[in-house]
Amino acid sequence: MVFRQQSHAVSGTNMEKKRHVLITGGTGFVGVPLIVFLLQQGWRVTVFVRDYARSRQLLGAAPTLIRNFDEIENSEQIDVVINLAGAGIADQRWNQARKKILLDSRVHTTRALLSLAQRLDTRPGVLISASAIGFYGSADGRPLDECAAGGDEFTTELCKRWEEEASKAEALGMRVCIIRLGVVLAPDGGMLGKLLPIFKLGLGGRTGHGRQYLSWIHRDDVIAVINWLVTSEAQGVFNVTAPDAVTNARFSQLLADALHRPCLFQQPAAIVQLMFGEMGEQLLLNGQNVIPARLLAEGFVFRYPGLHDALVASISGH
Repeated sequence: MVFRQQSHAVSGTNMEKKRHVLITGGTGFVGVPLIVFLLQQGWRVTVFVRDYARSRQLLGAAPTLIRNFDEIENSEQIDVVINLAGAGIADQRWNQARKKILLDSRVHTTRALLSLAQRLDTRPGVLISASAIGFYGSADGRPLDECAAGGDEFTTELCKRWEEEASKAEALGMRVCIIRLGVVLAPDGGMLGKLLPIFKLGLGGRTGHGRQYLSWIHRDDVIAVINWLVTSEAQGVFNVTAPDAVTNARFSQLLADALHRPCLFQQPAAIVQLMFGEMGEQLLLNGQNVIPARLLAEGFVFRYPGLHDALVASISGH
């Protein structure tokens, strides 16, 4: 899959102007490989960063890095905005201060993006803004498509407020796509990055009773979905999960099988609650069976529709 290239004539030359994408959250687990992909496809990439030195080391010399949206002139042409910014939801135990950081890092950055878009002489055509399947809260295993109602937990509030802020871009004439991400799989980070060392030692197993659903997606497919959304005319909310949600017990067994290790251990719910509190309850012990109904209806083809192949590819570094 490649981005559709759109030519812009440059006065007095036969050169083509590169399409320009602005990214927040570009130094994250999804952002870094996404930027690599965009650069390979010939895009001009600008990345909003907090730590310039670390970001330059991580992203190389090709993208333009900015630390403040004021660095962007009103005359700048930005075609697409991809908003992935947000403090890591599973990085620390939740308390009121941490919840505020999680919320502010998403809502305030999105609000600043809208302020930028509003002052530009030519507004971006598309905003792709991240959210998460935490929107749906705890569920009992019933399939959840994009029309399913949200829950009444912190993750629901977080996602709703994030999505509501992003949706305001519609009033500016922008096409808005909100991507509710499932658990993203790749070996160099995220949940799988934390589990691999444990499972490689033969110490892996289910969490709690293991019947909670885990809705996942391979990182390559996340990038492919973003690509598709940029090049299509689609808008609205999309569940970005593979069509093969599994229980925690099934996930654990398939991961152990892919590593040729046993799957004998269990992490008791009481230990999870003791160690991680509310975060552990909502992210590890509860789950959602999320269906990517809109992507499937549009004919999107997943590279990794099944968990076995996704795990094997991740473990091999593909």
